[in-house]
Amino acid sequence: MRTARTAAAVIAAIALAAGCSSSGGKDSEDSGDGGAGGGKAVSTPRLKIAMVTHAGAGDTFWDIVQSGAEQAAAKDNVRFLYSNDKEAKGQAELVQSAIDKKVDGIVVSLAKPEAMKDVLARAAKAGIPVVTINSGSEFSKRFGALSHIGQDESVAGEAVGDELRGRGLKKALCVIHEQGNVSLEQRCAGVKKTFGGPVENLNVEGTDAPSAQSAIEAKLQAAKDIDAVVTLGAPIAAVAVQAREGAGSKAEIDTFDLNAEVVKRLKAKEVGFAVDQQPYLQGYLAVDELWLHAYNANALGGGKPVLTGPQIITEKDVPALEKYTARGTR
Repeated sequence: MRTARTAAAVIAAIALAAGCSSSGGKDSEDSGDGGAGGGKAVSTPRLKIAMVTHAGAGDTFWDIVQSGAEQAAAKDNVRFLYSNDKEAKGQAELVQSAIDKKVDGIVVSLAKPEAMKDVLARAAKAGIPVVTINSGSEFSKRFGALSHIGQDESVAGEAVGDELRGRGLKKALCVIHEQGNVSLEQRCAGVKKTFGGPVENLNVEGTDAPSAQSAIEAKLQAAKDIDAVVTLGAPIAAVAVQAREGAGSKAEIDTFDLNAEVVKRLKAKEVGFAVDQQPYLQGYLAVDELWLHAYNANALGGGKPVLTGPQIITEKDVPALEKYTARGTR
């Protein structure tokens, strides 16, 4: 029922938007061209919307989020401003900068929610609507956001635990690539809840691939009985594959999130499965919701999180997804 309600809200929002415009638009920051379609944007007043995330260098997940947001911005006559900082303090400062620019809406991720509490209160005081995405869903309403768009990280982790158990795996390593990120911790906790076997967390520096590879390789060499490695972001999956080879391990590599590289490795059977939370949809719906709110006082989800995942992706799904991952929208 929850999935059905979410799907209905998403379809209604897209239907309303489609009724007012065709897709497409101009280039770059002024219009946020997402690279699909052509035609004119809506005729509603020009809006300025900022997205501020906790993305680290080289994380392709956020490229896909940004692509979705830019496409919605092109359709909705929105000037789209994107910025990111993996450090919580820096992210909060970027949100304050958006407030100072008097934007019409803010999209923000809540990986380290307490660091964002005060600045989002200032956004509310300034009358700027906020939509949260990806992480920190349980803090979204408390911090005054219209809604949260993403997946329930605990539920996603539980789905992974179920899948690992169904594959007959016995001992798992859960690789956290950003220490202190509440969503990543929730994923590993979810895995532990349903897997049934031992699950050990390993913290690595996700923006330093050689260091992360060395840490995973050392763990696999020290614990030969690990037969499953769960990475929490698509770029780390490739790192884990290399670490497995270096350690001479036969552990199955599975990952959260999807990109072209993961699809390639699924096809080659170097990765067992991936958990897709549809980042393109997170970016698209967040910008579209802020436009809908300004145009029609809408709020997606009726105060509840709008779920975009999880969906388990295996090699059998590759033929249907390859063209979308290749263009950067899945």
